[in-house]
Amino acid sequence: MKLTIERAALLKSLAHIQSVVERRNTIPILSNVLLEGEDGTLSLSATDLDLSIVENIAVESHEAGGITAPAHTLYDIVRKLPDGSQVELDYDMELQRLAISAGRSRFTLASLPREDFPVMTEGDLPFRFAVQAQDFKRLIDKTRFAVSTEETRYYLNGIYFHTADSEGDAVLRGVATDGHRLAQYDLGLPDGAAGMPGVIIPRKAVGELRKLMDEYDGHVEVWLSETKIRFAFDAVVLTSKLIDGTFPDYSRVIPQNNDKTMEVDGGLFAEAVDRVSTISSDKTRSIKLALEEGKLNLSVNSPENGTATEELAVSYASDALEIGFNSRYLLDILTQVEGDVAQVSLSDSASPTVIQDATDAGSLYVLMPMRV
Repeated sequence: MKLTIERAALLKSLAHIQSVVERRNTIPILSNVLLEGEDGTLSLSATDLDLSIVENIAVESHEAGGITAPAHTLYDIVRKLPDGSQVELDYDMELQRLAISAGRSRFTLASLPREDFPVMTEGDLPFRFAVQAQDFKRLIDKTRFAVSTEETRYYLNGIYFHTADSEGDAVLRGVATDGHRLAQYDLGLPDGAAGMPGVIIPRKAVGELRKLMDEYDGHVEVWLSETKIRFAFDAVVLTSKLIDGTFPDYSRVIPQNNDKTMEVDGGLFAEAVDRVSTISSDKTRSIKLALEEGKLNLSVNSPENGTATEELAVSYASDALEIGFNSRYLLDILTQVEGDVAQVSLSDSASPTVIQDATDAGSLYVLMPMRV
């Protein structure tokens, strides 16, 4: 294999590819990126056996062929090469070394044969549809903060991606929860998505997909079965195994009869929570909200640090109510409210609270209270 490629193009692809590769691997080949050059295209692949990525870039190809090389090392080399340089990749089959040259810089890397590189079998992916990248980014951004990192409840370690009914309309819905808060976001149901199984997309796959879509605004093609999902766009194909578990019936924790409603400026509310919670202890992070007609009082009382209070004018006309929350969880939700008005629906101090963005009917958040 011998080819020439512009540094910026190679660096961009390697940044995507090496992100999938785990830093510590007991299987050496999994630390490598597969490079295959043919017909003016360089294909880069990486996998951790649960997630795989393939990206194609145009190159000046001299000799077809393929080899694997250490992903993180290759990325670091290309990252440190001069801007605008032309990078030449040349694999010597006899020495089993990949030579990298640009300007006066020369590197050689030990390599492993491409025959050893594992290929993730996809099987049949019967459901196929397309989603606008902007919509997909929004679904991820509005839900992934609530994904659990607790490995014992592995079925919560991802976004539950499924079809649902919202006030008589079929929607494509993403839901995430860690047992303390829940985030839900709805999109219009794309053609071809009807009848798809509900699937749990793992946290790592969600993170990699979001990074890949960062500068992309077209359509994302989605193929899925009950065990795997594949995303294709902009010369990139990302394939992931799905979490083999049953997502809980989240609808049971969304209150339907919270009869006390507060409307408040979402930005001011978030800033006030952030300020007052400066005093809260790292262990509990608790904040108390005291509601009465037209007024919200936020307070923190920390034996170690002191006290803090702040008052906000709100729209509220129900009975007085005091309720406590984890301030970090509350702030995570409030930062998702982009409109001027956050609608907060409450029942009592021991029941879940619903928070919605008045300008975004597709989003809904549930926060469990805590004793303060």
